[in-house]
Amino acid sequence: MCALRVSNVMSNHIEPIRCGTPLTEVVKTLLENHISGLPVVDADRHLLGFVSEQDCIHSLLVSNYHCEGDPIVDDVMFREPLSISPGTAIVDLAQKLGSGKPKVYPVVEHGKLIGIVTRTAVLAELARIGCGLELSRHTSDDD
Repeated sequence: MCALRVSNVMSNHIEPIRCGTPLTEVVKTLLENHISGLPVVDADRHLLGFVSEQDCIHSLLVSNYHCEGDPIVDDVMFREPLSISPGTAIVDLAQKLGSGKPKVYPVVEHGKLIGIVTRTAVLAELARIGCGLELSRHTSDDD
């Protein structure tokens, strides 16, 4: 189990959010991919921030109430996101996943985003190796 790395369970099929993206598009991406948050990157995939469902809920509630139009991701993203490397051991990451901690971590290598890893993916992998559970790949991508 110690040999398992983030690179074994990370997802790289979901496109990150770019600065300037309208929040309605961010919400659509979150909902379509069944994910609770996404990294925000520049054109070169450098990690600039992170946007979560919680960020979107609050911002859309306020903008709808005040009829302020569609905010953009830059208005609500967290600008100092935690990230991990693909070589991080799953065991080490699992120990960090607690209450109040991110459910989704951007995976960064050489300064560029290469994927994300979710708490659900870590749980699915730990269940698979520890309990012999057979889960579909799609199950481990949801959060």
